Amino acid sequence: MNHKIVFRKEVEDDIFLAYHWYEEKSIGLGEEFLRIFYTSVAEIERNPLAWRKVYKDFRRCLLKRFPYAVYYTAAKKHILIYGVIHGARNTVFTKTLLDKR
Repeated sequence: MNHKIVFRKEVEDDIFLAYHWYEEKSIGLGEEFLRIFYTSVAEIERNPLAWRKVYKDFRRCLLKRFPYAVYYTAAKKHILIYGVIHGARNTVFTKTLLDKR
């Protein structure tokens, strides 16, 4: 069963910054980051309960190849993506960021 995916407005900024950082490092790497991100979102859409809760009701899907994670909550009919956060971030920072969003 597919769920409706909803992105918080801040996710666009998360993706934009990561994309440009990788694209500056190597042309095409930002595009690869986007491809893997959207593949991960499609996997979350197909089976949102596949990833465990890591904080309150937030679940975390780690991106392949890139040190980022997609944080989201899953309800019966929709999935709310809260952020795409670098894995090296302090857990207190990540939790605070998720709470603010």
